[in-house]
Amino acid sequence: MFDESGFVKKGQESVGVARQYCGTIGKVENSQVGVFAAYASRHGYALVDTRLFMPEQWFSEDYKDRRDKCNVPTDVTFHTKPQLAVEMLQAIRSQGRLPFKYLVADCLYGNSPDFLDAVDSCLGVTSLVSIPAETRCWLQRPLMTEKTYTYRGEVRSKRLVAAETQAPVTVETLAQSLASSCWYRRTVSEGTKGPIAYAFARKRVTLSKEGLPDRNVWLVLKRTLGAEPTYWYYLSNAPESTPLRLFVWLSGVRWAIEQGFEETKTELGMAHYEGRKYPGWYHHMLTTMLAHFFLWHLKIRLGKKSPRADGVPGTDLAGSALALAHVHGRRGPRAGSMGPAVQSPGVFVAQKAS
Repeated sequence: MFDESGFVKKGQESVGVARQYCGTIGKVENSQVGVFAAYASRHGYALVDTRLFMPEQWFSEDYKDRRDKCNVPTDVTFHTKPQLAVEMLQAIRSQGRLPFKYLVADCLYGNSPDFLDAVDSCLGVTSLVSIPAETRCWLQRPLMTEKTYTYRGEVRSKRLVAAETQAPVTVETLAQSLASSCWYRRTVSEGTKGPIAYAFARKRVTLSKEGLPDRNVWLVLKRTLGAEPTYWYYLSNAPESTPLRLFVWLSGVRWAIEQGFEETKTELGMAHYEGRKYPGWYHHMLTTMLAHFFLWHLKIRLGKKSPRADGVPGTDLAGSALALAHVHGRRGPRAGSMGPAVQSPGVFVAQKAS
């Protein structure tokens, strides 16, 4: 799972601080932002890697003194948030210490060609990433034609979408045009006031990139029930034979990284630090993530000892039905509860790490 988390700051001297969007408070504010990778399985969840996002202005000549004061390494260059996520994904994949089968991220990453290319390079990994409502696509791959032209005396050619092909539509328009028979109601969790359900639909589409056909993907649509529904949009590189229930499950597992942020910030002081320098920021984040990881293991060891079906103790955290009630459609348990592990109906977020 990939997501970012913000840390509000009052001063101007902390490394990477700037007026930028801070998701923690939902608005632009003077803050630092970290991009995080999290890992989840039926045994629990943890934040496993991070990168500090440094706005582009921090690499200008005007900020040289600030970079020096903050001990920013000279080889650090500007990277977008999706590019930082790609760095972590490639590192985790190459090290092979965290075997994973599924990958999820929000629309900031789903809107990044760099990130999507990196995901597709991970053979055997199925992704479900959110995308903006204005993302354009075709229901059928468009016909192409070739046009020749002369530029500075040289004959050149370029590929164009055939004139008879309809223009790509936004995923928002496509979702609202689907017949009711295309939508399937699915209960995703049991809330305090009863079952929580959404309607889901999916279509094979060809994405549009700068007006030309790009990759073929699953477009997964989710909406609330009622007369004025709210929509969510996802794309997936899953095979064409993938059942709808997998998309339903994956649409909710990002809850685990949000819960990780909440627990580390409220219980372990992730956002409570006064260091200003580049190495110090990473040291504090690593210490907090290790503490969270340790507490998960402590919770498992001290949890209920009744055996599971496979004979392994720790049913409270690894039991079959605990996670799904929190994974889909609403936030997890209260802060500090070290909530249940993430488990799917018949398929896990990730294989057990060795």
